[in-house]
Amino acid sequence: MTKEIKLEAIARTKENGKGGKIRKGGFIPAVLYGPSTESRNLKIKKIDFEKTFASAGESSLIDLTIAGEKPAKVLIKEVQKDPLKDAIIHIDLYQVDMNKKITTEIPLHFIGESPAVKELGAVLVKDIDSVEVECLPGDLVNHIDVDLSVLKNFHDAIKTDDLKLPAGMKLVNETNDIVVNAMEPKAEVEEVPAAEVPAEGEGAEAGEKEEGEKKDEAQAPAKEGKKKE
Repeated sequence: MTKEIKLEAIARTKENGKGGKIRKGGFIPAVLYGPSTESRNLKIKKIDFEKTFASAGESSLIDLTIAGEKPAKVLIKEVQKDPLKDAIIHIDLYQVDMNKKITTEIPLHFIGESPAVKELGAVLVKDIDSVEVECLPGDLVNHIDVDLSVLKNFHDAIKTDDLKLPAGMKLVNETNDIVVNAMEPKAEVEEVPAAEVPAEGEGAEAGEKEEGEKKDEAQAPAKEGKKKE
């Protein structure tokens, strides 16, 4: 059973609702919306939200309490960050209707060890790290396990249709894409140095020189004989 994740928020008004002032005070501006609720401006303690986000991600239900009101079931829909500082600057929260199906992304959690990798030296190639699913909010999980132990030979693959989804959940994308496969490593080709080819003209000069030396050797005895006469 998925553990309950709780988060508290404060209603944001014109008096306390300026973004810069909110962030300087250790809070993050947020907006809550959904099919059965009016949009509301909120602010949430930065430290509280960072802990919740690390635990819940964008696929786990959160019990959101606003100033003592009855908790509402919400999902973290979007987190905006400062592109330079990488700090969270705004949050979108979506209040779900527990009786209506929703679509959301569920991250994949790779478990086990591939015999193809361990014994054959295969390279594990992961093409997908999350899948889009449709389900009732109560059927949500924070991740889906992918067991790598079924990858026993080169080119073995796990596809989206092979994923074991929780009851009540179905994939939105029906293309049966490859999630992960065990690829045969590319053979390392040893570079063989090119044969040394004499520069243009060098071969001819060497041949001429050698031929000249042979002619000198042939003429040498004749010259010596003339001297003896």
